[in-house]
Parts: sequence; structure tokens; C-alpha cells
Amino acid sequence: MPQDRPLIDSEAPHSARIWNYWLGGKDCYEVDRQVGDAIQQVNAEIVHVARAQRAFLARTVSHLVRDVGIDQFLDIGTGLPTIDNTHDVAQRHDPTARIVYVDHDPVVLRHAEALLTSTPQGATDYIEADLTDPADILRQAADTLDFSRPVALMLLGVVAHVTDDRAYTIVEELKSALPGGSHLVLCDSTEVYHPEATRAMVEQWNSTSDNPRTNRTPEQIGRFFEGLELVEPGLTSVSQWRPESDAGELPDPVSSFGGIGRKP
Repeated sequence: MPQDRPLIDSEAPHSARIWNYWLGGKDCYEVDRQVGDAIQQVNAEIVHVARAQRAFLARTVSHLVRDVGIDQFLDIGTGLPTIDNTHDVAQRHDPTARIVYVDHDPVVLRHAEALLTSTPQGATDYIEADLTDPADILRQAADTLDFSRPVALMLLGVVAHVTDDRAYTIVEELKSALPGGSHLVLCDSTEVYHPEATRAMVEQWNSTSDNPRTNRTPEQIGRFFEGLELVEPGLTSVSQWRPESDAGELPDPVSSFGGIGRKP
């Protein structure tokens, strides 16, 4: 891993720390809380989106390990560790599961090295790489993952940070490297339910962050799953993807849409 890393700036807001704040984490500074609160004022849904997306991660990983038998995960754009990280959920069901986290952020890197541990039977690794360089990601991940066997590719809330059509080329390159039986788990923000507030949130985010993002429609998000078999219930609001509820009613939808696709 690189030895020379930028110093962490506690005076400037940081997107990963803001997201951690919305998730109820403690790895953030006052400036992050202030910006997080300001964004929430223009889009009150954002905290629900963040937490629904984290719950979606837990349900999809549980499904893939428990019901499909996937024991390898490539989680790109992992963000700061918090509750129910990918390895926590996967190794809860299968202690031999192997997980590689990918991020290009020095803040995330430092926390990951300290907090992303593994069961003795499995493996958890962190690589410093950028989504826009999929070849580098795949090369480094091959030290831990066996790409001759099925892998779950996790892209949660990250493709929005590639703001043009290169996002589709990048995801296609990652998908192409995976063997049959692999799965793509992907979700990101839309403007379906609260368009004005969601657009205002993105404008606020982009004005305070060096990691800009864009919203896509559900149809545009669906393009990332081309060539894959969508797992039921298909592409939907993440809060409504196989919710764990005994009430018989679906939870209220949020503006983040996602799903799982299986590579034939």
C-alpha cells in the first residue's frame, strides 16, 4: 500500500464522513455534521435513504451467501466502516467468506485498516484503487479473490460519482471479468419520489464536496444490469427489495433504486 498519504483535514467537510454521520456513526467532525444537517434541510429523505441503502446491503449479502452460496465479495466504494459491513454480514453466514473492499480515499483507508477485520477462516482485505480504473481493481483484488469462481460485485451508491456514460463502460469491464454465476448488487439515487428535494441535495453535496455525483433515472440504473438476469423482485426502491417485515405491507419507498443481477 502507498506509504505517503494525504493528511486528514478535520476542517473541511468530507463525503464519507457525512454519510457515516447520516448512518448514525461517530467517525465524523463538527464540519461534517454541519454540512450533513444542511443537506438534510433541503432533502429530509436523505437519512432514510442512507439507512435504507445500508439495510439493502445486509439483505442482499445475506441472500447471496445463505441462498446462493456466494462466498466472495468485491465491494467498491466501501465508505467508512459502520454497522453491518459486507464482511460482517457475509462471515456471519459463512465464516470462510472472502471480501475485498475498494476505495481511493485516504480517510476511508485509515479507518478500514483499523476496523475491517476478518474471521480466522476467511479473509478481509482493503485495496486503494479508483472505480475509474477497473483493470487496477481487478489486478489487486485477484490477490485475495479467485476469479475462476463466482464473485458478488457490490456497487452501492458509488456509480453516481461517475457523472457521464463512462460509468456504463466501467461497470461492463468489471462484469466481464467475472465468471458465470457471479452477481452484481447495485443501487443509486433517483429523483422518483422527491425530485426537487433530491436535485437540491445533489447541488448542495456538489457545492461542498470534491467528489461530485449525479442522479440517474431507474431506467438508466437498469442499464447497468444489461446482460444479467435480474433476481426477483427486480429493480426497485431499496427499501422494498425483499424487506424483512412480518406486517405484510411494503415499507415506504425511498428514492434509491437497486437490485441484484446474476451473470449467466
